[in-house]
Amino acid sequence: MSAEGGHALLPHEQDLLTTLHVAGFDIPIYNFVITSWGVMVVLVLTALLATRNMKMLPAGVQNVWEAVVEGLFSFLGGIMGEERARKYGGFLTTCFLFILLSNYSGLIPGAGSLPGVTPPTNNVSVTGALAILVFLSVFYYGIGAKGIGFFKHFFQPMAFLFLLNLIEELVRPVSLTLRLYGNVFGEEQIIHELANMVPFLLPLPMMILALLTGAIQAFVFTLLASTYISGATEEHH
Repeated sequence: MSAEGGHALLPHEQDLLTTLHVAGFDIPIYNFVITSWGVMVVLVLTALLATRNMKMLPAGVQNVWEAVVEGLFSFLGGIMGEERARKYGGFLTTCFLFILLSNYSGLIPGAGSLPGVTPPTNNVSVTGALAILVFLSVFYYGIGAKGIGFFKHFFQPMAFLFLLNLIEELVRPVSLTLRLYGNVFGEEQIIHELANMVPFLLPLPMMILALLTGAIQAFVFTLLASTYISGATEEHH
């Protein structure tokens, strides 16, 4: 949305890649949207390549994908149990990979200044959308597993705690949104300022550290999401 539409753009949102003219309407496309599309294309194409001609002894792209997926499902199995990890792991693994590649897109030389190259997780709209997906998935999977009994946890351990339990549920997506956005945005700002001071040399240690922190943020988001889904689908005895 433009400033003329009543919404002041943040500094990192002001540069549009292009404006599409469709049926008489001007449609602005932000850089982070283009990068999001790029991340999705990479994930879809590599997944297709990995599964196009699968072999008993994996090699190349198939080998990489199998290692990543098996590692993530093993990680989720330790949190949710193997049965729930197999059932809900597809959604959680997709979230992890999208966030990881989105974070790492900020390490592309010129990210944030080149047209179409802005880390999607550097925008609160993207992190908010991911958090809302997790929020909705908790209700979807919870109702699917327990039916109407899913709503009992709002009244536990005592009925008068309903309001507090509801607030806790609503705070979760806000927490997921701000945690991911704040860490990525802060990291990108630091790298940008260091690059302005001493290009190439000073930002390098921070960019190396970003390889670690980018993965940690993806793991933390996935860990919390898996915990929420596990809590919503497990049976209490």
